[in-house]
Amino acid sequence: MDTSGNFWAFLSDHLNEFIRVTSFGNFTPGHMIMILVGLAFIYLAITREYEPMLLIPIGFGILLGNIPFWGAEHILSTDPANLQIGIFQSGSVLNYLYYGVSLGIYPPLIFLGIGAMTDFSSLISNPKLMLIGAAAQIGIFGAYAAALAMGYSPSEAGAIGIIGGADGPTAIFLASKLAPELIGAIAVSAYTFMALVPVIQPPVMRLLTTRKERLIRMKPPRTVSKSEKILFPILGLLITCFIVPAGLPLLGMLFFGNLLKESTVTKRLADTARGPMIDIVTILIGLAVGASTQATTFLTLKTAGIFALGAASFLIATFGGVLVVKIMNIFLKEGNKMNPLIGNAGVSAVPDSARVSQMVGLEYDKTNHLLMHAMGPNVAGVIGSAVAAGVLLSFLF
Repeated sequence: MDTSGNFWAFLSDHLNEFIRVTSFGNFTPGHMIMILVGLAFIYLAITREYEPMLLIPIGFGILLGNIPFWGAEHILSTDPANLQIGIFQSGSVLNYLYYGVSLGIYPPLIFLGIGAMTDFSSLISNPKLMLIGAAAQIGIFGAYAAALAMGYSPSEAGAIGIIGGADGPTAIFLASKLAPELIGAIAVSAYTFMALVPVIQPPVMRLLTTRKERLIRMKPPRTVSKSEKILFPILGLLITCFIVPAGLPLLGMLFFGNLLKESTVTKRLADTARGPMIDIVTILIGLAVGASTQATTFLTLKTAGIFALGAASFLIATFGGVLVVKIMNIFLKEGNKMNPLIGNAGVSAVPDSARVSQMVGLEYDKTNHLLMHAMGPNVAGVIGSAVAAGVLLSFLF
């Protein structure tokens, strides 16, 4: 009896079965592509400091989501409850974390933290800056129209269009309601272009402005009283949400967080909202979004289209913001004119787009600091993108 032959056959069968249930046996070129994307995100976050608080969790999440595994029924079949490990497998830890994305829970909590850390003084002191934040939302509706023309459904087009607002939490919130199957692609696209704001916006700003316009000095903003700061979130909530009730989850939390900050009597709550809470939610949302980009569902023509539309929407939004400042200057008296370089800050990538205004302005005049002026349209853009999301949700949900 040839026992050695039986042994080697036994060993070979079990070795093949072992390889089959490891990631090596289920690895595809698509997984390799996505792992490289995740590594690129981590590289850009660490070496270039492009939105590291977002890109590192998302990049690591992409790595997590693209470790392939064999079907659950082939692993530990004696205890199926222990087999749930993928983000889309009901009952897995990652799936529970993903509920915050798919149910739209994380974005309002992010907005609470943003409200608690945002100073609206520059906007309150110069309310016409709100027009810049509104004009930049043209990127949303431009991308929406382009998505419809490319064959996306109205709901998908609405979810894709919000990328132009340069607001990751808003993009996730709207996608969770209108196009849940596209959340991963839309979220990654939104955060990618938010991180690339310093690369995307300056060429458009230079193209649309003259050297004379770039040297315009703006009057210092007036001092805003404590009463004005307290009244702003209350009135802002009532005005915006009466107009667009669908924006209540985002706008309500944004203005509530700001009231916690400006009231000065809830410092502990404000510190928690803008500190530990927003940090925890940022970790969870980044990790969950990244893990949802599994190669089998992410690498599609629809995803490629979403990224193309996202890039176009950022360019259109920047164009709209700069252009509206130039138009406003036609009607403003000499001495009250605004520097068009703050127009890019109408997108709601806070405070990165405002920093870009400052950076480009200093290239032409080392003493002309635009940051305090750019923060006005920047925070107006946060409100504008949430209002635009509410409008789209009202008509498309």
